[in-house]
Amino acid sequence: MRDQRFLQLLSKTYPNAQAAAAEIINLKAILSLPKGTEYFFSDLHGEHEAFLYQLKSASGVVRKKIDELFEQSLPENERAELAALIYYPKEGLAKAHHKHKDFTGWSRVIIYRLVEVCREAGSKYTRSKVRKRTPQNFAYIIDELLHADGGSNSNKPHYTSEIIRAIVDTGMNEEFIMELCLLIQRLLVDRLHIVGDVFDRGPHPDLIMDALMERPDVDFQWGNHDISWMGAACGNRALAANVVRLGISYNSFDVLEGGYGINLRPLSDFAARVYHDDPCEHFQPHVLDENQYDPVDIPLAAKMHKAMVILQLKLEGQLIHRHPEYHMDDRLLLEKINFKDGTVEIDGTCYPLLDTNFPTVNPHDPLKLTREEQELSNSLVSSFLHSPRLQEHIHYLYSKGGMYLRMNSNLLYHGCIPLNEDGSFAVVNLGNKEYSGKSYLDKIDAVVRSAYFAPEGSHEQKDACDFMWYLWCGKLSPLFGKSKMSLFERIFIADKKTHKEIMNPYYKHLDTRDLCERILREFGMDPSCSHIINGHVPVRLKEGESPVKAGGLLFMIDGGISKAYQKQTGIGGYTFIANSRYLALAQHKPLLPGQLMEETSPKVQVIEAIRQRITVGDTDTGVELREQIADLEELLKAYRSGRLQEKIIQSK
Repeated sequence: MRDQRFLQLLSKTYPNAQAAAAEIINLKAILSLPKGTEYFFSDLHGEHEAFLYQLKSASGVVRKKIDELFEQSLPENERAELAALIYYPKEGLAKAHHKHKDFTGWSRVIIYRLVEVCREAGSKYTRSKVRKRTPQNFAYIIDELLHADGGSNSNKPHYTSEIIRAIVDTGMNEEFIMELCLLIQRLLVDRLHIVGDVFDRGPHPDLIMDALMERPDVDFQWGNHDISWMGAACGNRALAANVVRLGISYNSFDVLEGGYGINLRPLSDFAARVYHDDPCEHFQPHVLDENQYDPVDIPLAAKMHKAMVILQLKLEGQLIHRHPEYHMDDRLLLEKINFKDGTVEIDGTCYPLLDTNFPTVNPHDPLKLTREEQELSNSLVSSFLHSPRLQEHIHYLYSKGGMYLRMNSNLLYHGCIPLNEDGSFAVVNLGNKEYSGKSYLDKIDAVVRSAYFAPEGSHEQKDACDFMWYLWCGKLSPLFGKSKMSLFERIFIADKKTHKEIMNPYYKHLDTRDLCERILREFGMDPSCSHIINGHVPVRLKEGESPVKAGGLLFMIDGGISKAYQKQTGIGGYTFIANSRYLALAQHKPLLPGQLMEETSPKVQVIEAIRQRITVGDTDTGVELREQIADLEELLKAYRSGRLQEKIIQSK
């Protein structure tokens, strides 16, 4: 039984028995509705055009709805045009202006069709929920159109047609069409899960973040590349260097300078001066996308890349010395260079270096920064700390994200659960306390938040900020999941056996039911009806690998939306879809230049059909609603027993 004080607080919202009873009726009715559709994306890596296309199209569901409604009445080309209009209404309207002489007549027809699609998209939701996602300037009009009966027995056919005629006559048709298209997009994706790695490699993670912040129901499971940017935004010098180094490596100057205002001028001046006669042939950037605003000089970019690699290795080495508990002495490779012979010793073997020009490295103190490097590091860190847009995006990642998520019988995490060779959970000592499995991820979640929210400059904040670098590349980091980050070896050593990064035993065992069942039980979930949604490692579809693991207990959904991985996967990414009737994987084609206005539906494979349609009552939201109902029923009893006095609301 709830105490009197709680009921009094609840009565402020529901002041009498009638109000409490009405809300009980409403909530019980909602429990019977079909659950909304959840979409799961992973490893977006800045590929904003491809991701936004997949999101706007609801991974093929928009086209499916159009076909269900209009397959018998519209030819294929008109259905494709309608789908493309919904995805990109501004561009679609511009195209329609050129194509249709009677644009006014076309607008009337299109509005009718869009209303039909919108009505179908919102059919599983309450009227109230649809209204909340409707743009305010057209809320009343859209609500009337969606709920007007247009059948033969309707009393409102003329009413409906007059509304549409008035929209066109007042010149609001284009704006109205755009708002209807956006509403359809919002309704078809009820919940959006990002299973890690918005950042790095692709051209515009910033535009992805902007788009996600506009949506009502989004959550993140942090990935290793997200953590790198979050750590840089918290002031970690090594991670700031890493972010800039990776950005230069993938020619992502637009997002660094234009997107987030990171000042690279000190770096370019420094690199041009220090490496003026160095071809930096082993530091050439990967040009997957051309910079739109500031085409970069490739030779200069190579020099900047080399400058950042050396700076990063120095800063990482200092961090390793500061934290012997990380057990990463094997990464102190600058200290293992024989500068006289031009070799480096790794695991007892000497390897010749591909590049021996180290003008900023003191052989007697390799990790010491020069005065200019210190100034450069200060400048970069300041840029990250004082970038308003970056800080806004990082705050959003903190507010909406975490190391893992349990929702609706699905366990979501980006990388791995660190294991020993025998498949048991690896034990990690943090702060003189041992953690493993779920407790390890819970501890990491708390530490990551301390890096951002603990008092600036405090011992807690500094240690937490350092630990974020370990999460980026540490052997037992669940976000990294490898034996080492072979940055030094890949650049400076020709022998490829030194480049090998051994995967955590998790990846050897993840296709076994035993492991997946143990992980689910570790997180308090029932293996008989639960699943794991996992990202991080691209599925090598071209080599016959399946994204479905352990007999359907785990789904690996990194399908290579990033151009850097499409040679491995052979596809343009996966979307995992969980609706009221089935679990499915949408397999996307790579998005080619100039293809945005072409409708390209993915290949959708139903992985698991649901015998009995899932309702809201079967979800985590249903649990919350039943708790609210129980509270309201208690309030109703208090009103009817006289234990709580009702408030009379005077009608005006």
